[in-house]
Amino acid sequence: MEQTTTTINDLFTQLGLESDDESIDKFVASHSLPDDVKLIDADFWTPRQADFLKEQLHEDAEWAMVVDELNVRLHKKPE
Repeated sequence: MEQTTTTINDLFTQLGLESDDESIDKFVASHSLPDDVKLIDADFWTPRQADFLKEQLHEDAEWAMVVDELNVRLHKKPE
């Protein structure tokens, strides 16, 4: 069985967002989430983006690890 590795850059492309490292860093910096807001409930996602993220997490799909990485980055406190 061939295993593919998806990256956070791939996830941003899948979500229709700019996917270079600088754009991702800017997105994370301007969209940080408080601890009590789930990634999939953030108000900055379109319904389609939120549905994709939710589906990937609930199905523990190929993208789940990368979605989790994004979740951690958006909930991380600024240093």
